[in-house]
Amino acid sequence: IMWSKRVWRTIDLREKFNHPMYYPETQINDRKSLFDVIKTGILNGEITAFDNPFFDDEFKVRMSLGAANNLFKWYDSTNTTVDPNNPDGPQILAPLEYNLTSKDIKQYWVKEDWFFDKERSVMDVRILGLCPLKEKINPTTGEMLGVSPLFWVYFPQCRASFAKSEVFNTKNDAQRNTFDDLFQKRMFSSFVRKESNVYDREIGAYMTGIDALLEAERVKDDIFKMEHDVWHL
Repeated sequence: IMWSKRVWRTIDLREKFNHPMYYPETQINDRKSLFDVIKTGILNGEITAFDNPFFDDEFKVRMSLGAANNLFKWYDSTNTTVDPNNPDGPQILAPLEYNLTSKDIKQYWVKEDWFFDKERSVMDVRILGLCPLKEKINPTTGEMLGVSPLFWVYFPQCRASFAKSEVFNTKNDAQRNTFDDLFQKRMFSSFVRKESNVYDREIGAYMTGIDALLEAERVKDDIFKMEHDVWHL
């Protein structure tokens, strides 16, 4: 490797091109969403989730299976309801069960390394990790307040599970791709949120609006120019 750059991206599942990652919201016989594949892998012990995702993307703090279960399923112990045996009496506690489903996941963070391999004379990329982002909703108004990261997963460890999970092919029903194909062939749309820099800051920390989008495009253009300039005499 004679040159490399670390890049962090955001995949927005609300974009039409990324719908194969989001759908189906409920698992069907031969297909399930990307989050359901990751969730099943974590609960089966095939994939390790790493905690503290907002501050640490170096895969240092392993999340226990119990903590993962609490993340995927939790209870509202403050909910009350009418006592069926005493309708006129005081209300009784009736805990509600909540489950984290693929409908709650609207974005993913992707951490990857771009590098130029001088032995093969190609610019290549290796995805290092994925982080699902949960939608934050105001319980009173139902308004979306943003997204919050759940955990990081190490992409090379996920590949075995991804390779066994088919994803919808919009062009040909007879030839199904897998989630591993989808990532290896770069069949997704994304935008750059951060590149490696001396300040360790995201683009959003110093650019906003259209300027942030232009800065993200500048990062992608720099990688393209690097590959082009290698062959320029």
